[in-house]
Amino acid sequence: MRILRIAVIAGDGVGQEVVPAALSVLARVGEKFGLRFEHTHYEWGAEYYFRHGHMMPPGALDLLRDSDAILLGAVGHPDIPDHITLNGLLLPIRRAFDQYANVRPALLYPGVESPLRNYKGGEIDMVVVRENTEGEYAQVGGFLYHHQPDEVAIQTAVFTHRGIERVVRYAFELARKRRKHVTSITKSNAQGFGMVLWDRVFQRVASEYAGVETDSLLVDAAAMNFVRRPHTFDVVVASNLFGDILSDLSAIVTGSIGLAASANLDPERRFPSMFEPVHGSAPDIAGRGVVNPLAAILSAAMMLDHLDAGDGAKAVFDAVAAVLAGGKIRTADLGGSSSTTQVTDAVIALI
Repeated sequence: MRILRIAVIAGDGVGQEVVPAALSVLARVGEKFGLRFEHTHYEWGAEYYFRHGHMMPPGALDLLRDSDAILLGAVGHPDIPDHITLNGLLLPIRRAFDQYANVRPALLYPGVESPLRNYKGGEIDMVVVRENTEGEYAQVGGFLYHHQPDEVAIQTAVFTHRGIERVVRYAFELARKRRKHVTSITKSNAQGFGMVLWDRVFQRVASEYAGVETDSLLVDAAAMNFVRRPHTFDVVVASNLFGDILSDLSAIVTGSIGLAASANLDPERRFPSMFEPVHGSAPDIAGRGVVNPLAAILSAAMMLDHLDAGDGAKAVFDAVAAVLAGGKIRTADLGGSSSTTQVTDAVIALI
């Protein structure tokens, strides 16, 4: 029996509900496909911050380092500024383990209604590949005259040739397995250094992939086309900020952010990769048993795929698709009234 060591950080709000749902699905996968999951739970997040003044303890990264993967629920609390929660847990993990490719699929499943007219299941199917360790989220800058009337804030985006090339190359390799089309997103007409470098590196890498078609769009045009003609996109590669924003939009046009899974990957597998639903901690519905668990469950399936447990991953993807196609078991974000537990049980029953 193969053993997989999973570090589990349920985090805040609905993370405490969707992670147990995903673990229940993984347990069923383990039974069927001969996998044993050894979970190490870390109670880090907002509650830890209230007790200790930081989101996770010193040495936290060393505790995570030997795991095969990390499963994360959500991070955020109304009483803690978002920049503290983000920079106190999520971003340090992404950077320390060089999880430079943030992969966010967006599929309109059969049985799910898009807010866009005339789209049917399967007609929107894209993946946003977001550069995940530098760019606009590099946290380079600072304050001058802090908390004074003349305060100055400087925020510097950092783009490196190496950082751009490796995430663009990942996008092209992914496109080779899909519909062989990559769209690059920048704003190089206004950001004449970092984004111009991005365009130049993208063009050079593209020249090495003769069988893959390409487009380059400014981010405002991309946002428009995600709504106007989302069916034309296959693999989209973008900077940290643009990829973050556009992937939320891709989730909504495919039915709900409650279906949006993601993987923070170290494609070279030197460090553990991290898997998490795109949605946040959703404090307005936390604890009510109504949150959609499918994004977390699909994230767990992406984790299985990354860990070379492809049969288990396919079983989860197929079960989720069947539940959605059935149209009877669905949470409120998809127009239904099912509970988190009912949706989870329905997926498990089909594996």
